[in-house]
Amino acid sequence: MEETIYIQIASYRDPELPKTIEDCLKNANKPENLRFGICKQSKEGDNFDDISKYDNDPRFRVINVDWRDAKGVCWARNLVQNEYNDEKYTLQIDSHHRFAPGWDTICIDMLKQLQKKGHKKPLLTGYIPSFEPWNDPEGRQQDPWFMEFDRFIPEGAIFFLPATIPDYETRTEPMRSRFYSAHFCFTVGEFCNEVKHDPDYYFHGEEISIAVRAFTYGYDLFHPHKVVCWHEYTRVGRDKHWEDHDVDTEKTKGWVSVNNACHLKNRTLFGMDETNNEGIDFGKFGFGNVRTLEEYEMYSGIKFDKRGVMEYTWPERKEPPNPDYVNSPELFPTREDWVNAFGRNWCVDIWIAKNQINTPDHADCDFWCVTAHDENGDEIYREDRNRWQIDEELKKDAASFFLKFCSDKEPRSWCVLPHSPSKGWLERIGPHNVNLPKSKIELTNNE
Repeated sequence: MEETIYIQIASYRDPELPKTIEDCLKNANKPENLRFGICKQSKEGDNFDDISKYDNDPRFRVINVDWRDAKGVCWARNLVQNEYNDEKYTLQIDSHHRFAPGWDTICIDMLKQLQKKGHKKPLLTGYIPSFEPWNDPEGRQQDPWFMEFDRFIPEGAIFFLPATIPDYETRTEPMRSRFYSAHFCFTVGEFCNEVKHDPDYYFHGEEISIAVRAFTYGYDLFHPHKVVCWHEYTRVGRDKHWEDHDVDTEKTKGWVSVNNACHLKNRTLFGMDETNNEGIDFGKFGFGNVRTLEEYEMYSGIKFDKRGVMEYTWPERKEPPNPDYVNSPELFPTREDWVNAFGRNWCVDIWIAKNQINTPDHADCDFWCVTAHDENGDEIYREDRNRWQIDEELKKDAASFFLKFCSDKEPRSWCVLPHSPSKGWLERIGPHNVNLPKSKIELTNNE
């Protein structure tokens, strides 16, 4: 089969779109094998995203959408997937990228390498390194990244963070991945038909749902161990869909309403919060039948109904697969032992008024002791913030940061105990209640 690549791009009023296409073509070894599917969401009078030069190019399939009719990125990506025409490979990207020389050959070679090792449907994905349009190419990060677990957000979706692949300089093959990035995915072309983006999703929840659905359809997830292309993360100077669609209208729903419905559907899909997806037909937007959700949980070290994570996954950040109760009976004699190994993931949002910490007494602090407490006031987590971190907080209007940890106990309050080399322990700040649903708040200590 001719080694054609179907390139999927969902663009919303993006001045980087023409440059992305141009750079993609310029740096491909075989640009004649590229096929573009583009959902171009534009506003009349916007000339910065003009790609009319490709109107008569048979390699391009462009869906033009008036910005007022746009319904979000997942909706746009679904439209683009429907334009797939049996190309051998597919690449999904955003509309603000730059490409390494020979990127197409690099991706195909990595996929073939994995297929020779027995992976029938390998999928290369990840939060790729960043670039700065105003400082290019000098601003390009040169180390390949992988995706690590960050936290469950209250709505149930998972957030990720990028980090450098630790052994990329000596690694000779892609790194196994737990997660999926919608701004870089290279795999076999039938992915467009098998794992379609759900147009009812808005933004958050998209990537974890695609990761698990791809896994259950038999795709093996990997991070490329070489830099293939770069992504612009800041969104500086670009119009955003959620800014243009922030209220409900007679014609379309605002992004908040759509996003709330998306979170509910995502929690239902994963059976979270005492919801159960048995008997619910998600159709082509549900899980596959090659693997199960629990097999993904065993592989990844993520437990959805518990909102839990294994230490192997975070904070140890080891490459999957995780040890599980099927293959590691010495660690988990029973399934119950394995379930109990998942710690509930908590993220405590801390905010401190600047006048509480920017005082003469706090001027020479060498660290802050920051703690989280259960309903009895007992400490369940401690994190010390050093002088550099303190200085960073003092630059802001108020100190604001997260405590992220795993615990079977629910955090109900937090406090900060500053330490000074000359004065010892200073007056405690707090305790303050954790922002929980009203029914769960129980006042502690003097609150």
